[in-house]
Amino acid sequence: MTQAKRNPRRFRNFSLLSALFLALPLGAFPLLAQDAPQGPMAPPPDHHVVRIGNEPEPPAPPSLPESEIIQRFSQKEDQYLAMRAHFTYKKTIRIEEFGPDGKPTGEYVLVMEPARDADGKVYEQVVQRPQSTMQHFFVRSEDLEGLQRIPAFPLTTAQLANYNLKYLGKEQVDEVNCYIFQVKPKILERQKAYFDGVVWVDSQYLEVVKTYGQWMTDLGPIQVIKDLPFNLFETYRENVAGKYWFPNYSRSDDTAELKNGQQIPVRIVIKWTDFKPFPATPQVTAPAKRPTPANP
Repeated sequence: MTQAKRNPRRFRNFSLLSALFLALPLGAFPLLAQDAPQGPMAPPPDHHVVRIGNEPEPPAPPSLPESEIIQRFSQKEDQYLAMRAHFTYKKTIRIEEFGPDGKPTGEYVLVMEPARDADGKVYEQVVQRPQSTMQHFFVRSEDLEGLQRIPAFPLTTAQLANYNLKYLGKEQVDEVNCYIFQVKPKILERQKAYFDGVVWVDSQYLEVVKTYGQWMTDLGPIQVIKDLPFNLFETYRENVAGKYWFPNYSRSDDTAELKNGQQIPVRIVIKWTDFKPFPATPQVTAPAKRPTPANP
């Protein structure tokens, strides 16, 4: 079986991506020009992903109509969405602020894990006390609740009717050849947010390997964290159990403005690690009924 290493942040060819955003309508991605803080900011440590297909590698990229490519990768999104609820993981959220020299001046770290309630419903719980050395921002765990409302798989078959997808061409994410699709919501609502961005789809296995974009309502991009400007997220997937591609790394860079007008570069990095199947739910055995006493 062929294996190709994929390093999420060594995105080798920016030419097509740059051309894409230059061609988008004005305002489609309003923060693109300022989504990277200025200065010699050190990137996070490299995060490697090994590409292992869960089916024999086809001899060549499939020659399929765009509609069929979309339908097939959305069906896999259905599968991955259903299976993700059967896995536990460690989720680490790290928010950093930077000084004028591009070096970190403080950070906030929150670690969470999924758990099941009495009804079997999965929710995320804090497993380590949040730590903060941030100098300019005060972050509480409840301020991050907006992140929980962002779907991990926005383009399931049930959601396709809400979007217009446009094929843009091909590009490599490291050694993985990808089809690129622009995703635009057909309508915008007040109470529900829709994904507005780009997806990279493995041209051999027809699986989403990367997304970049924001979540929109009719009021504009949603602010997922109180008092911080993050809305454009770049998200990569990891192969889990040799079958499922789950998000494992997401990042957003921006600049926050203080009340005194000072500009503070900020970054958020979300990592999902240690994927493991959920322990089997104990079966509760109903107590045996007592025999009904015979009538005297």
